Order: sequence, then structure tokens, then C-alpha cells
Amino acid sequence: MLAFGIATAGHAQGQKTPPQAVPAQTQTQTQTQAQPQAPAPAATAPTPPAISADTKAVRAKLDRFKADLEQKELAIQARRQSDAELQSLRQQIEPIIENIRGLIAEQAPKLEASRARLAQLGPKPKEGEPEESAEAARDRSEREAAVAELDETQRLGRALLVQAEQLSAQISDLRRAGFTRALFEKSDSILSLGLWMDVVQALPRELRAQRITFGDTVGQIQRNATLGVLLLIGLSLGVAIALYAGRRSIAPRLVRRDPEILDPARRSRLLAASAVLLLGTVPAIAGSWIFWVSFDAVDLFPPRLEQVVAAILRGIAFIAFVRALIDAILAPDHGSWRLVSVSEASAGRIMSFGITLATVMVVGKVLDAFNQAIAAALPITVVTRAVFALACALILAELLRRFAARATQDEACLGPYVAPEVSIGGPLRTLGWIVVAIVVGSVLGGYVALASFLVDQTAWISILVALLILLIALADEFIGNTFRTQSRISTMLQANTGLRRRSLEQIGVLASGIARLALVVVAVLLALAPWGIESTDVMGSLRAVFFGFSVGDVTISLSSILVAALLFTVGFTATRLIQRWLDNTFLPATELDAGLRNSIRTAAGYVGIISAGVIAFTYLGLSLERVTIVAGALSVGIGFGLQSIVNNFISGLILLWERPIRVGDLVVVGDGEGYVRRINVRSTEIQTFDRSTLIVPNSNLISGIVRNRVRNDRIGRVLVSVPVPRASDPDHVADIMRRSALAHREVMSEPAPRVLFKKVTENTIDFDLICFVDDIDSAGRVSSDLYFEIFRKLREEGTGAPPAPAAPPPAPSKEEDEAEAKPKAAQAEEEGLTLLKDK
Repeated sequence: MLAFGIATAGHAQGQKTPPQAVPAQTQTQTQTQAQPQAPAPAATAPTPPAISADTKAVRAKLDRFKADLEQKELAIQARRQSDAELQSLRQQIEPIIENIRGLIAEQAPKLEASRARLAQLGPKPKEGEPEESAEAARDRSEREAAVAELDETQRLGRALLVQAEQLSAQISDLRRAGFTRALFEKSDSILSLGLWMDVVQALPRELRAQRITFGDTVGQIQRNATLGVLLLIGLSLGVAIALYAGRRSIAPRLVRRDPEILDPARRSRLLAASAVLLLGTVPAIAGSWIFWVSFDAVDLFPPRLEQVVAAILRGIAFIAFVRALIDAILAPDHGSWRLVSVSEASAGRIMSFGITLATVMVVGKVLDAFNQAIAAALPITVVTRAVFALACALILAELLRRFAARATQDEACLGPYVAPEVSIGGPLRTLGWIVVAIVVGSVLGGYVALASFLVDQTAWISILVALLILLIALADEFIGNTFRTQSRISTMLQANTGLRRRSLEQIGVLASGIARLALVVVAVLLALAPWGIESTDVMGSLRAVFFGFSVGDVTISLSSILVAALLFTVGFTATRLIQRWLDNTFLPATELDAGLRNSIRTAAGYVGIISAGVIAFTYLGLSLERVTIVAGALSVGIGFGLQSIVNNFISGLILLWERPIRVGDLVVVGDGEGYVRRINVRSTEIQTFDRSTLIVPNSNLISGIVRNRVRNDRIGRVLVSVPVPRASDPDHVADIMRRSALAHREVMSEPAPRVLFKKVTENTIDFDLICFVDDIDSAGRVSSDLYFEIFRKLREEGTGAPPAPAAPPPAPSKEEDEAEAKPKAAQAEEEGLTLLKDK
């Protein structure tokens, strides 16, 4: 408000003529009339133009919004508003906020365009510089006035937007404060003797009020109960009873859960559950609505008692809904059709206690409405709410005790026990006992409003969870499985769009996840609504996140990020389509080699992806200057980590531009040899002769030693090494090898094949045949053919393979060693005896 007031004051001062200027202007006009008219100077000071009609209309709207907001602010400050009144004011302010945002968004492009036109004139001439012409000065003045006009309108709109948002936030704070104050308002405890004494004292007055109310009702019925009215009420009541009672017999006929089907399909179970819920709820709601419409039209009861009848009708529909919801999900007596895996005893117990709890809650609401209708005393209202809250807590406690007793019996069984079906888990029982303890403690402590609120919220959240389970199961089945299975929809999409089965499955998973998220968000909003947290508050926060929120000077917008990602995706897809067109249509029609085609395709990919990235960054508001600044700041920390990646990227660009290695070349890199199949951004793929892929970083191909066998041409060299026996005629062998090479149709005649006498060994003489083929891919096959031909002719000429080297003599066996050792031992012994005799 302060900012808006200052801006408005400035605007008013800018529009009004100063009081001192009026006499001066009048005096100037008088002097001009008295003196003869002088010739006009060549250049006159430009007069500021008037405000445009569009700007006047926008400011008039802003003035109306400002008056409306100030009126609502005064209404809030004048007196304490009820929650309904505050909610009404909040709903009236939301459209104003949206309209102001629309005006600001509408004026923003005009302001940017005006600033751009003003920037085209450049800066004003400084002192000492030649002055601009009168036409240029007039143009500058008009453009500056247009910029000032639009800028002031924008500032007024933004100030008013801040005022509206602050007022909306103030209303929300007041509502939350009132909710908290009413929720934690302390009254007398139900154990307080004074409370019961006040109830006893108030009973006579309440009985008189009831007699008066019933007397007024009977009198109004006697006055308005004509034959037509009675027929209408009777007909509507009969229709309502028929709908309510007929749903119990119609639903089993229309929805048949066959107990003989032990394992029905999941889709069948979900359809049956949905039908049970609808057929069990819609007739009851329709019957209550039909009777209420006719009852409200005939005006039989006083207006204050009509709310009691409305509470009864809502309660009947609520009980029918609770019964149908439990029957749809837990399916008592139909275990195979159950959506949640619980035991049969647990399902029946939840059904009986759920209906009992819903009935008690409905009776409490009806009595509360009756107390409000007769303006019952506060002690009676407090006692009524406390008794029914305590009754609901005790019913819930008994249900939890039954489950605990069942679990204890199961654990007492001899031997290891495995339950055939899942029962209610321990965490849920613990949470239930916590709720029971808080409700009982609140009733005994005097916080009856808190106890009633907790009972209502427990029932409300339980219903939301049950509906969420059913709706999530339906979404998974009818959205996810529709795309994952061979359904009609998936088959039609696959046939008409050309999508693969895997893509349809991914679309199904994504759609199912989005549906789950939406259902959870809606359930959370519905659960938080009674706590004073409205959907408008949550939606406002989500809108701020989606459309942008400021952190300092930086504006973060999820919508901008999503649109930028969409633009990049479109650009990337278009780039891939262009590359595919180049590969399949354009480049095959040219006479370019495979390496140049790959370079053109890869370069087109680089250009397209970089262009898509630039467009996406530009949409986000990140100009190249900002990107350079950010890159310079980040390069200090991550420069070393990105050095290898950048090096390989630049090396890849060099390979594509200089083309020392092309796709299809036969290269040798280190110990690997193969054909270049693809030159990527970071690495190059080489397919070796054993069908494996060798991935080499591009920097290694630029800075390392690489042998390119087809760099200049595809002529390949064939080397055939042949050893022959040493006694062979070298000239004859050389002639055979030369004629074999010339006879092959793929061996080039120029340069002519040559035979080299390589070396002489102990047993062989070695020859090398060197010839060339026009395609290196056929070198291996030609070499094999020549080996076959040369060895066949050598065999025909009688020149066989070189003799094998002489084998060493075989080692003597053990028996031969012993036979040879015995004569030697006897001879040594004889020589020893002869020597002794000589001595």
C-alpha cells in the first residue's frame, strides 16, 4: 500500500500543473497577445505528448481495482468477520489478482518495445559534442515519454498487485487464526459436575423451546399441508425409499461376483468394485435429493428445522456410501473379488464397525443440527458433542481391540504359523490407538471441539484413502495396462503412429505415474482443506513455482524450464530427422565417399544440437554473455575434470574437418587393426577382424601414431612367404611364384609382381612374393589363393616341402640301461682284483 501510495502521488504530481506556473503562463500569453508576433525560431523545445488512450484505460482499471481493494481492507479492519465472510472476500480478491497480473503481462512487451526503439537513437550528446537535429530531439522526447508512461503504469500495477496479494495473505492468516482459536477453545470437561448442573438447569428452558418449535411446525404443516402437497411428499418419499431399499437387491443382479471364480482378472475385480460403489451410493443420494427438493418446495417445516431434515437426508446417503465403499474394496463373503488382501474375518469386522461408526456420527450431526435449530444452551451442545465423540472413540477402540485379540490368538498357535491372508497391520493399529487416546483425552480435558474435529477427520481421511486405493488401481489398470498389453487402443496406436511396443509401454508407465501423482495431490488437498489449508493457497504456491519466483535478482520458473526443454527436444528431433534424410535420401544420391558423408552428417548434427541449445538458453534468458560468465566461473573448479572431454571433442572436430581418418578406412592403432565405423563426439569406433569393437578416444588418433592403410588409395600389398628345400632350383621356384601371381585375375600387372630371395637356412631357402591388388579388402583372399596355387605347382614339379630336421636318437629304455650297466660293473670289478694282485 505504501509503495502504491507513493507511486500514485508521483503520478498525480506529474499530471497536474504546478500552482506557480499558472500565473507565469497567463502573463506570457498576455505579453504574446500585446506584442506583435515574432517569427518562429528554427528549432523549438519539444512539448511532452499527452497520455495515450490505451494507457488511460489501463490506469482506469487499476484505479477501480485499488478502490475495491481499499474497501475490502476497511471491511476487514472495521469488525471481526466470520469464516464464511472471509472466504467470500478471498474469492472476490482472487479475480482481481489475476486481472492485475494480466494487465502487467500485457504492458510488459509494449514497454520492452518502447525501450528498444529508444535505444536505437543512442545516448544523448554530451557537452562539447555537436547537438542533434530538432527532428531527432523531438523523436527522442516522444520515445522517452512513451517509455516513462508505460514504466509508470507497470510500477502502479506491480504496487497494486503487492497490495492485493498482501490482503489475500492477511485474510488467510485471519482464517487460520480463527480456525485455531475455535479448535482449541476450552470448555468444561465432561467429568465436571458444574457442566452437568448447567445442563440440568437448562433443560426446562430447552423443553419449552422444543414445545414451541414443534408447535410452530405443526401449525405450519396444518396451514400448508394440502392434498397436492401431501401427494408430492408421499410420492417423493416413496421414490426415495424405493431407491434406497432397491439398491440392495438391484446391485447383486447387475454386478455378479461369482464365488466359484477363485482367481478373477484384475480388471474384472475393479469393474465389479466400481459398479458396487456406484450402485450402492447413487440411488441413495438420488433418493435423498429427490425428497429434499420436494420437501423444500412445499415449505412444510420452519427454515430452522429444514436444516435438521437436510442433516438426516445427508446422513442416510453417507451411511449408504460408507457401506458401498467398504463392500467395493473389501468384498465381504467374496474373498476372491477383494481388492485389498485382508482376511475374511477382518473384512466382515470392518464392515460392521464401519457402518456402526457412520451411524453414530450421523446421529450426532443430526442432534447438533437440532440444537442449532432451537438455539440450545451451550452446556447442552458441549455435552452432546462430547458424548458422541467419546462414543465414536470407544467404537474405534473396540475395533482395534478385536484385531489385537485376533493377532494374539494367531501368535499363540503351536509351531510356526503362516497366516494365509494379511490382517490389519501393527502400524495402523498403533495410529488408531493414538487417535483414540487423543480424542478421549480431549473430551476429558474439555477440548470438545478438538475431539469432534479429530473424529470427523479420522473418518474423512479413511474415506479418502479408500477412494485413493480404488482410483489408483483403476488408473493403473485402464491407463497403464492399456498401453502395456495387446489391447485395441495400443494396437491402433501402434498401427497409426508407427510406435514400437516398447515405446507404448513407456508411455503407459508415464501416463499411469502422472495419473497417480494427480490423484495423490487431489487427495492431499482434500485432506488438508478442513485444517484451514485451502487449495487456493497450495495452488498459489504451485503457480509461483511454475510461473516463476525470484531469488535475489534471479527468477526461477518451472514453466520456462519445461518450455526450454520442449524447444530443445523439438530441435534435437528435427536434427535427427535431417540426419536421417541426409543418410537415406540426399547423400546416397551424390558421388561422395563414405567418410565425407559421415562428416557431413555429423557436422549437421553438431550444428542442429548447438542451435537447439542456444534457442533453449535464450528462452530461459541466459544470453551468451551470461553463459560465458558462468562458464568462466565454473572453469576454475571443473576445468581439469573436463579437460579430457573437451580435448576429445575438439579432436573429433579436427578428424571431421581434416579427415586424416574417415569412416571405412582400414587403420592400425597400437595392437588393434580394423575398419573405422563411426566417429563420435568423444571417441571413434573401430571394428576389428574378430567382429569386436575397439573404442579409441579421438585425442589418441590426433596425437598418437596411427597407420591408415587406405589414406591415399585402396591399393593393397600382398606378401606370400614360401620356404622350399635347399636343393631346389631358385630360378625355377621364383618363376613358378611369379607365374602364379600373374595368372590371378585380381593381382595388378603394374606394378608387376616381384619375387625376393629372402634367406638360406640349414635346410631351406625362403622366397617372398610381393604383389598388389586394387582393393585392400581382397588382400587376404588373394594371399590365400596364391598360397594354394604355388604349393600345388611346386608339388606337380616335384619340389615338395622342405625336409624335416633330423630327429635326435631315442633315449634308451630302463632295461637297456641295466643290461649295459652289468658288463661295465663286472669289468670294473675284474680290473680292481687285478690291481690288488699286482700290489
